[in-house]
Amino acid sequence: MFNHFCKTPLWECSRTLAAVAQGQQPADLVIKNGRLVNVCTAEIQEPIDVAVAAGRIAYVGNADHCIGEGTQVIDAAGQYIAPGFLDGHIHVESSMVGAGEYARAVIPHGTVGIYWDPHEVCNVLGMDGVRVMMEDAARTPLKAMVTFPSCVPAVPGFEDTGAAIGPKEIAEAMTWDGVVGLGEMMNFPGVLGGNAEAHGELAETLKADKVITGHYSIPETDQGLNAYVASGVRCCHESARREDALAKMRLGQYAQLRFGSAWHDLPELAHAITESNIDTRFANLISDDTHPHTLVSEGHLDHILRTAVTCGIDAVTAIQMATINVATCFRMDHELGSVTPGKCADIVLLDSLEQLNVTATIIDGALVAQDGQALFSLEPFDYPQWVTQSMHLGLEITPETFAVAAPAGATDGSTVTVRAMEVASGRVADDEVHVPLTVKGGQLHSSLEQDTLKTFVFERHRETGTFGVGFTKGFGIKRGAMASTVAHDAHNLLVVGTNDADMALAANTLARVGGGMVVVADGEVLGLVELPIAGLMDALPAPEMSRKVHHLEQTWEQIGCAMASPFMTMALIPLACLPQLRLTNRGLVDCTTFQFTSLFVDGEN
Repeated sequence: MFNHFCKTPLWECSRTLAAVAQGQQPADLVIKNGRLVNVCTAEIQEPIDVAVAAGRIAYVGNADHCIGEGTQVIDAAGQYIAPGFLDGHIHVESSMVGAGEYARAVIPHGTVGIYWDPHEVCNVLGMDGVRVMMEDAARTPLKAMVTFPSCVPAVPGFEDTGAAIGPKEIAEAMTWDGVVGLGEMMNFPGVLGGNAEAHGELAETLKADKVITGHYSIPETDQGLNAYVASGVRCCHESARREDALAKMRLGQYAQLRFGSAWHDLPELAHAITESNIDTRFANLISDDTHPHTLVSEGHLDHILRTAVTCGIDAVTAIQMATINVATCFRMDHELGSVTPGKCADIVLLDSLEQLNVTATIIDGALVAQDGQALFSLEPFDYPQWVTQSMHLGLEITPETFAVAAPAGATDGSTVTVRAMEVASGRVADDEVHVPLTVKGGQLHSSLEQDTLKTFVFERHRETGTFGVGFTKGFGIKRGAMASTVAHDAHNLLVVGTNDADMALAANTLARVGGGMVVVADGEVLGLVELPIAGLMDALPAPEMSRKVHHLEQTWEQIGCAMASPFMTMALIPLACLPQLRLTNRGLVDCTTFQFTSLFVDGEN
């Protein structure tokens, strides 16, 4: 596979690299006196120099003979030289900034490349929306390698999206420069059930000789997992138990150990590494979704590496899991993932293997970040109007819209049992729980005593006017309402609240500003993050978005929620490919049987 993300193809500069390695012509850059993290042999070599020419590594050793009059020399004395970090599964849109600003945020933290599934924007704006995002990313040094969205919608027939992707679209996308594989195949029931559309997408990817990325989110490690792996799915980031990750690695599937802003699977999954005495070549470290506040305050893959080390994973092993293992997973280790001759000169300097602070980032032989600051600038990206005007509701939302009628025959004061989605901080899966609610005025209402809130999902792409109704338990809020157009994966308008008036205010506020996230209480907007780019992102830099989102989280606390990154947990309420119970604009979905189910328990209608 030719890597379109290296500055110069190897066939074009092999003669130059050979000459530089032998001192016959000077290097463009030499890094001196470092301690090399050799991810090929899992050892530290010192002292080591690295010579770079034509954006690639020419020599590793004592590079005095490679230095000429015009050679840039970086003294790395006391520091560690490691390959630049690669994120094997990420949705840029979840950072709430555009792809260009995302690059400016993560490169200073040592990230040189991402395997990016832009299925958020694709669900809203289709293939044209993905192209716009790729154009934004291409202005930066970041190697933004796209795994094209496979599941738009995530689970066909259960929700309405702004676009639809099938085998025909996948075949086209596989011809695009910059597309290296298929985005997470969330429709694992379709794969296991022999669905023609799902297998058609797999086939088009395999015919293009590209990598299929996965999403196998159920705690099953026998026949189903074998079938999923046998279908060609090379990696999966949805392990929640250590036995899930171990089973995938034993079957030759790359287990991508996740530690994002809200999904903290790594501490549990690390036991598969630390307690099993296994070869770790099939383990990756990934972020999946990273909140702007996390990027600014904690970092990106450097933060995940530090977490891995605190979980007992050896630092060199952890670095392998964010470099050569990822490159090998995507069959690009001949170009990326190690500091070895011929590879792209994507390098980080680290202060220590304990703190793992990145002091410099080099991409294609150019110093692009130093001491936490990006050394490249970006002009504002010019987004087309159709990208920034994506709110197309087909109804007028009023407080009366949020009335939930009790089943026929239910009298005031009687009890009706409803199915509710119970969420928890830092956890992807939810639980179906049954909650008794008292009928008042012929309706069912939120119950603060039982921490159970009305939840609505409104279609916002095609003006259908459809919406689904449910209840959510676990947020702990005591007043007000929240709304968001970041609502995976269809990104319809999601509203959760204690009372109808505040829910209507929250919904209409987002309709007015073009999408985003909002918290309201007692008729007042407490916090608002406008996300006009597809209702998912803003063009602001990450630090400014971080401040806005941090303020929004503080307003969640004001209304009673102590959950970490609560909007990220809330955003999964409509995701009908995750267990157990989810709500889309078409209704409640039992995600263990993949059937619509009634709001009411015990045969109530």
